Amino acid sequence: MNSLSSTQTQMPLDRRSRRIQPHRISVGARASLAVILVLAALPMLHIPVPVLLPGQLSSSGSLLILSIGLVFAGVAISFDVVFGYTGLLSAGHALVFALGIYTTNILMHAGLGYFSAAALAIVLSGLVNTALGAIALRVKAVAFTMVTLAFGEAFYILLLVDPVGIFGGEEGLPVAFKQIPDLLASARDVRWLYWLSLAFAVVAYLLAWMATRSRCGQVWQAIRENEDRVESLGLFSYRYKLVAFAFGGVIAAAGGAVYLLVARGANPSSASVHFSLALIVMVVLGGRGRIWGAAIGGIVYGILTLRLPELSTSGVLDGLPEWASRTVSEPLFVLGFLFILIVLFFPDGIVGLVDRTNSWIRTMRRKPKNKDAEVLPSANRSE
Repeated sequence: MNSLSSTQTQMPLDRRSRRIQPHRISVGARASLAVILVLAALPMLHIPVPVLLPGQLSSSGSLLILSIGLVFAGVAISFDVVFGYTGLLSAGHALVFALGIYTTNILMHAGLGYFSAAALAIVLSGLVNTALGAIALRVKAVAFTMVTLAFGEAFYILLLVDPVGIFGGEEGLPVAFKQIPDLLASARDVRWLYWLSLAFAVVAYLLAWMATRSRCGQVWQAIRENEDRVESLGLFSYRYKLVAFAFGGVIAAAGGAVYLLVARGANPSSASVHFSLALIVMVVLGGRGRIWGAAIGGIVYGILTLRLPELSTSGVLDGLPEWASRTVSEPLFVLGFLFILIVLFFPDGIVGLVDRTNSWIRTMRRKPKNKDAEVLPSANRSE
């Protein structure tokens, strides 16, 4: 009786203690929040970053380069959902990115404000991308890649030829400055443009993080590993792949709407197959199937693409021979070389390298303790 009464009196206390315990924030969430706060504070820092940036962190040139890197990070995240998590190697992901750029710009030239035009462009681009995905996903593997490549090249040629006369042809279409808010239109103060790019990258990261950890995200990863087994479990993989294709397209279209302001116009090169291949490089460089790895790959690609051509005139490569300085200053050569090294030696990308380093550090910390544990018993035996 006493034991029974004691358990009855203790149960409410245990339940209350469980309710009172606060929810702990994970280490990854704290690290992500710290990174976001640091990135948000960069426009306030008057610190020079030699070689990587043209001036201080707060300068307009540096913030523009970082803005492009952040936009590429968000677009790389969108492609990682399609390629890294679902296993769909799309060679036309640049199509929806260019759709976001051109549709937003055309609507702005028609008289809509930037944010209204961007919202409508994201919806329209997402619908077009979903329709194209519904066709392309009727086939699998290499055939799917070829179909998406055909769609992307067709749209790229359409932009170049410009039969309707609204795309600007090879020269592109300049942005409608009258429809841009004053805070985002200033060429001297680009802090708000940088913060808009950062907001896009953060939202893309959060949406992808929630999607990949949902039930649908688990099915995406199962499709990547073994689609036939997913079908045998009674799941219609076509629907899940279409959701991933549409989800990644919406984020990429939003990135195009932001990139329009950063680039100050729309250019057909944004729809070329070269940019689709660049997205593959970004994801593999950072780490396929890891959201923050794709974000790092996008930032690194954006900075290297813009800064490497400037190295030949900055004086940093004066000590090298002329042929070597010209080669190093070519972004495609350096990025291609890095791509080969990562594929051969670090197939998991920058994220995999960080994981290996952390595991090695943990192993080195544990070794002395294990050695002491092994030596002490032998000493006791000798005594």
